[in-house]
Amino acid sequence: MDEARKIHPHRGEVLMKPLLQNRHFCHGGKVEYYRHASGACQSEMRFSIFLPEKSEYEKLPVLYWLSGLTCSEDIFMIKAGAQKWASELGMILVAPDTSARNTGIAGATESWEFGEGAGFYVDATQAPWSKNFKMYTYTTEELPNLIEENFPALPGVRSISGHSMGGHGAIVCALNNPGMYRSVSAFSPIAAPMQSEWGQKIFTHFLGPESATWRRYDSSELIREAKTMQPILVDIGTKDQFLENQLKPALLEQVARERDYPLKLNYRENYDHSYYFVSTFIESHLRYHAESLDHG
Repeated sequence: MDEARKIHPHRGEVLMKPLLQNRHFCHGGKVEYYRHASGACQSEMRFSIFLPEKSEYEKLPVLYWLSGLTCSEDIFMIKAGAQKWASELGMILVAPDTSARNTGIAGATESWEFGEGAGFYVDATQAPWSKNFKMYTYTTEELPNLIEENFPALPGVRSISGHSMGGHGAIVCALNNPGMYRSVSAFSPIAAPMQSEWGQKIFTHFLGPESATWRRYDSSELIREAKTMQPILVDIGTKDQFLENQLKPALLEQVARERDYPLKLNYRENYDHSYYFVSTFIESHLRYHAESLDHG
């Protein structure tokens, strides 16, 4: 794409259009990698996108995929095997990086559980993190606007999914924004981060001492207070090494039962937390989303 300056619609900063970094042909379409200046994260951000062959002559719906701790914009495209089904279903796939990079913040690269590569899809409010770690706004506002302005994406016709930290992010983004996504699903989500070590560590650094701000980013708490009842599909492996101490799906199930919330949670026997698991069931998730995205 040609480099061009534009005004960010929400903040007024001068941004750059996404710059193509790499391209691979795949299942009749193209996997492309881009970088761009982000107003939300005040840094360069990266994303990958799969454009089916069908996108060459018509606009298509988009599935946003949010990846987990330590991941970047390439893990899903390389490991999930989703392009075959996205090509068949006529669906664009977009996978952003999991945080800003090269922030220069002390401690931002010292732990795989926190900092760069672990943005947790929240908007940090605590210094020094609040300048660059705004993944919630980036995911729900800036990136969709960027995609719809620069690629053959149907405006407003989008769904969201993700894995682990990204599964948490997908559910949180959908529950906080009724009507923004046609459908939502997750693999192995961190379902009650206020009760997990990962969530508590990240929330304390990014959001400060426990408060109501934490609840905005906790799937179980959001379901407890939900005003709308958008169905949620979740798959999780019974041999997931993080099942009980970090993911805590039982808490999500409990509150869903209490609210009679339409949660479909599948426990997959013998599967773990890896992309071997994701790649096995990604077709069923894409078909699930296609049912909602096909209704214009």
